[in-house]
Amino acid sequence: MAANNPGKSHRMLFMTTLAFTVCFAVWMINGVLVTFLVNNGVFKWSSIEVGWLLGVPVLVGAVFRLPVGILTDKFGGRWVMTAILLISAVPMFFLSLATSYSMFLLLSFGFGLAGSSFAAGVAYTSLWYPKERQGTALGIFGAGNIGAALTTLFAPNLLRFLTDSGTQLDGWRNLPRIYAAVLVIIAVLFFLFTQNKINPEVKPLSQRLAPLKQTRVWRFGLYYSVVFGGFVALTQWLIPYYVNVYALSIVAAGFMTTAFNLPSGIIRIAGGILSDKIGARTVLYWVFGTCIVCLFFLFLPRMEIRAPGQGIMSSKSGIVKLVSDSLIVLQSEVPENGELFFPLQTKKSESHQASIRFGIHHDEEGFLFLPTSISWQEPVVKEGEQIFKGQLIAKGSTLIYFQANKWIFTALVFIIGLMFGIGSAAVFKHIPTYYPNDIGTVGGIVGVLGGLGGFIYPIIFGYLLNATGVWTSSWIFLAAVTVLSLLLMHFAIVRIKVGLSSIPKDTIEKTGRN
Repeated sequence: MAANNPGKSHRMLFMTTLAFTVCFAVWMINGVLVTFLVNNGVFKWSSIEVGWLLGVPVLVGAVFRLPVGILTDKFGGRWVMTAILLISAVPMFFLSLATSYSMFLLLSFGFGLAGSSFAAGVAYTSLWYPKERQGTALGIFGAGNIGAALTTLFAPNLLRFLTDSGTQLDGWRNLPRIYAAVLVIIAVLFFLFTQNKINPEVKPLSQRLAPLKQTRVWRFGLYYSVVFGGFVALTQWLIPYYVNVYALSIVAAGFMTTAFNLPSGIIRIAGGILSDKIGARTVLYWVFGTCIVCLFFLFLPRMEIRAPGQGIMSSKSGIVKLVSDSLIVLQSEVPENGELFFPLQTKKSESHQASIRFGIHHDEEGFLFLPTSISWQEPVVKEGEQIFKGQLIAKGSTLIYFQANKWIFTALVFIIGLMFGIGSAAVFKHIPTYYPNDIGTVGGIVGVLGGLGGFIYPIIFGYLLNATGVWTSSWIFLAAVTVLSLLLMHFAIVRIKVGLSSIPKDTIEKTGRN
């Protein structure tokens, strides 16, 4: 598996990464295109229908990763990747002719195949590099995830151009045609500038599927469902999150989401290099640990809590002479005591900044790191009413506000995105290490589970939101899955170390740190 010709290996890596980037951009197109069509009234689809249109390509791309990985092991990445590009181009082109929901859904099933290109790329790329450099190579290949960011960045502007700023809405049909043309062009270039290579050990299907009986493979799949499935899920989930929680426009929410998914793809290269140098296990320890800490700080939602505050009780008996928002005047029953004045705290007396803090002007919010509060008092008596000593004449209210500042939120999500990118490379560093002759099969099932995470997690987020009414329930769920992954990995490593304690040290060193 070592590369005798580094120049050729690098060319194969470049072409495979390019093909994967284009496929990933195609895989995520519905997130932009469907939103545009619904918002502009081209199609009147319900939120449930939109949800299926967003999820179906992800589901198809995930499910087909296993058979694509097996086919790549058998026939080679040159043929399989070229076939994926060309086959995906057909439904993508016909998407431009869609006139109904059923047509759009069926064609989304078709081009969803582009998401399976990851399994082909992993199996193909690994064959061109020696074991000690596979982590770096797969990290570079995995950076093709930036295809999602390319779609979220450029597709909206392209749609605006094609529709003449929305005046010629039927121009949207040119976008799928452009994507289809790009798929065909890349397919031709990939076939012309790559060389086929097949795993030298040919196995029957039953033997190829044998690794799936091992729990280690499914553990890798769980890890990947966190780092890659979480990446895909948040790429879709963050836009409605920003819109609903922080009252951002869709354009601004899309920009914030791009700030999450673009670095996550690029940093995957660093994840591969780190996995080669310090070991994939060590990298995953840091990835899971950092994600858990960041997710913990995201638990506390943006919220306002109204609680009883300090009220005012009358110090004397008497009759209420005056009641206003800022003052209560009491005429004492004892003539020599005269009038008693009780000033009230009011909302109006608070600073303008306080009103901004409590959502009156969401777009003008200051930077609040810790919870803050304001208090006020409201009269509960009327003029002419007889009051007794110790009676409550004004009730107090306190409003506690936690901003969950959007910039702090974005910084934490940014860190999580970086960890997802690094972790994705680390997970796939394990596969050629443990399964050098079954990279396509094992990479396929791990890719399936990761893609399924990207499909299922947003659905779970939605159910949790409906059940709790709290947007941050999604972070609690992600944290729980991450903790589970960390614990399973740790206990597995402990068992491995116990098993290795009886093996000579020089034998262990030959297996490497991963």
